[in-house]
Amino acid sequence: MADTMKAAVLHGIHDMRVEDVALPQPSAERDVLVRVHSVGVCGSDVHFFERGRIGNTKLEQPTVMGHEAAGEVVEVTGEACGLRAGDRVAIEPGYTCRRCEACRSGSYNLCREVIFLGTPPVDGAFSEYVTWPADFLFKLPDSGSYDEGAMIEPLAVGLWAAWRATVRSGDQVAVFGAGPIGLTTLQAAIAEGATRVIVSDTVPQRLELAGKLGATDLLNAAEDDVEQAIREMTGGRGVDVAFECAGAVPALQSALRVARNGGRVQIVGMPGERSPQLPLYEIISREVDLRGLFRYANCYGPAISLVEAGRVDVRSLVTHHFDLSDTPEVMTFVHERRDGVIKAIINP
Repeated sequence: MADTMKAAVLHGIHDMRVEDVALPQPSAERDVLVRVHSVGVCGSDVHFFERGRIGNTKLEQPTVMGHEAAGEVVEVTGEACGLRAGDRVAIEPGYTCRRCEACRSGSYNLCREVIFLGTPPVDGAFSEYVTWPADFLFKLPDSGSYDEGAMIEPLAVGLWAAWRATVRSGDQVAVFGAGPIGLTTLQAAIAEGATRVIVSDTVPQRLELAGKLGATDLLNAAEDDVEQAIREMTGGRGVDVAFECAGAVPALQSALRVARNGGRVQIVGMPGERSPQLPLYEIISREVDLRGLFRYANCYGPAISLVEAGRVDVRSLVTHHFDLSDTPEVMTFVHERRDGVIKAIINP
């Protein structure tokens, strides 16, 4: 095997280059070398490309982006949790210390020492190969494609959102935003028992797909008074759970207003504004639970099972495929939502 590989390296804002880099080498006994077959372009990848930072995480050195990945095991070292060359795997992109209170309690997504694929300065999967710990690799079923393996990551976010919001059988829910995360969240909510799922967005094609994936009611936020429509649909009661999946403060404010008394509002999207104005008196007086979310924990296995059982469709979210050499142009393509893109997949 050669000592180098191709990778799309982000050097700065709007400066991504496909170039030769060193082939990654296993650094621990349980590391596995994986040949990347499919990697999704996430909004966070685009955010780093457009702004050079997300929150307190800043691009300070050339870094390979990409964390929604699946591939083929090429080489294992030492104990590798039963993996062997040729296995097809989905990569859970955040591994942790496994020792701290958060890890030992099961909330390892809150570990302070998390290493997350494609988050500066950790190189990601817009590359031909990655090395990753075996215990954060999940075998794909024979029926699953590499594209579906890459889509397990956004599905894990949607599933964690449904779990955090404690969706129950018979719940009525509203999903604000029908991008990839909103579309996985609506399916996860249905899988957890929600019987009515109201989805709002401004893009008709995304709303159409939401309907095909199980949404019972569709609202075009560019034309409809979403809050009034949800009140009418629920007889003035409001929804049990409102998911904010657009990363927009106005959507979060609407979510808080359409939740029923004693309902739950689950933040899923990452708003650009760090300290938004929220209706605190309304939250307090109506006992609305506002819940945060950071990635996910223990979701990959269940997410793969849901896809294998046909209870969640992630394949329909994939609208475009590109070669690794196209990656710099794909960032702008996704950012501008060209050609009705929902999820773009790069196939190294």
